Amino acid sequence: MAPAPQELTIRPLAGPEELGLFRRLSYTLDHELADDLESGRRRPEWMWVALRGERLVARIAWWSLGGEAPLLLDFFDLDDTLPEPERGEIGLKLLETATAAVVPAGAPRPEYGRFVPADWREDPAAREVVEARIRVMERSGARMLVERLRLEWRAGTAVPADSGRLRFRPVDGREDLLALMTPVMEGTLDAHGQADLASGLSAREAAEKHYDEELAKYRTPHEWWRIAELPDGEPVGFVIPARNNYNPIVAYIGVLPAHRGHGHIDDILAEGTRVLAAQDGVERIRAATDLGNVPMAKSFARLGYVNFERSFDMVWESTTRD
Repeated sequence: MAPAPQELTIRPLAGPEELGLFRRLSYTLDHELADDLESGRRRPEWMWVALRGERLVARIAWWSLGGEAPLLLDFFDLDDTLPEPERGEIGLKLLETATAAVVPAGAPRPEYGRFVPADWREDPAAREVVEARIRVMERSGARMLVERLRLEWRAGTAVPADSGRLRFRPVDGREDLLALMTPVMEGTLDAHGQADLASGLSAREAAEKHYDEELAKYRTPHEWWRIAELPDGEPVGFVIPARNNYNPIVAYIGVLPAHRGHGHIDDILAEGTRVLAAQDGVERIRAATDLGNVPMAKSFARLGYVNFERSFDMVWESTTRD
C-alpha cells in the first residue's frame, strides 16, 4: 500500500533567507529574485509556497515597481511531476489562499503574466507545462487577455541610418506626448489599450493612464523620447526609448492613424533603436508586441529584432477580489 500523501502546508516566505526554498522550482526570472527583494520590488510576504513536508510542490509571487502594492502576479509554478488532478488542485489552493492574503478585499486582482518559449505550442512538453498553469487560472475565474511576442535587438546587429524621410525632435513635456498618444489609441491593436477603451475610458483618459502609470515612471532621460515629423512639421508618430529595472527597452511606439500604411513605423523604430544602441554598454534592447499586431511584428523583424520568447497576460472578469 502506498503511503498517504503528507499534509499540504501553504505559507509565505519567512524572509529573504528562504529564497533557496523558493528556487527549488524554476522559472526564467529566478535570477532577478534576489535583487528584487533587496530593492523592494518584491516582499517575502508576497512570495508563497505550498509544501508537502520538505518538498516544494507549488509557488507563487507578486511584483511591484516600488513595493507599495503588488502590480503583477508573475510567478506561478507547479511541480510538473505530480499527476492531474492533484497538480491542479494544489495550484488552485495556493492561488486562492495567497491571493486572499496578499490582495486586499475590494482591490483589483493584479494581472497574471508569464514568459513562455517561443515554440511552446509545437513542443508537447512545454505546451503541457503552460496549459497546466492556464487551467488553474481559468478555474479561478481568469481569462486570457493577450499573447505577446518578446523581441530582442542584439549588439552587432546593423541599425539602418536615418532615411531622411522624417525629422525627429525630443518630446516637450507631458501634454506634447499626450496630444499624439490620444489619437493613436483610436483603432489601436494593443489588447491592453483596447481593454481600457472597452472599460469606458475615453481615448484621452486611456492615454493619460498609460502615461502616468508607466511612461512617467521611467528614470532614464526623457530627452531620449522622440516625436517624428514630416519635413513640414506635421507629426507622424513617436517612440519612447527607455530603460526599466532590467534592460534597455522600446517602451512604446505609435503612428498616428492618418499616417499608417506608409512605412513610417520602420523609420520611427530605427530612431528609437539608434538612441538606445548609442548608450554605453548596451548589449541588447528588449521590446514586445501583441501577437495580433502583425504590422508591428513585421517592422521589428525588418529591423533585426529576434523573437526569443513569448508571454501571455490573463485577467479576472471581476475587477476586484471579493
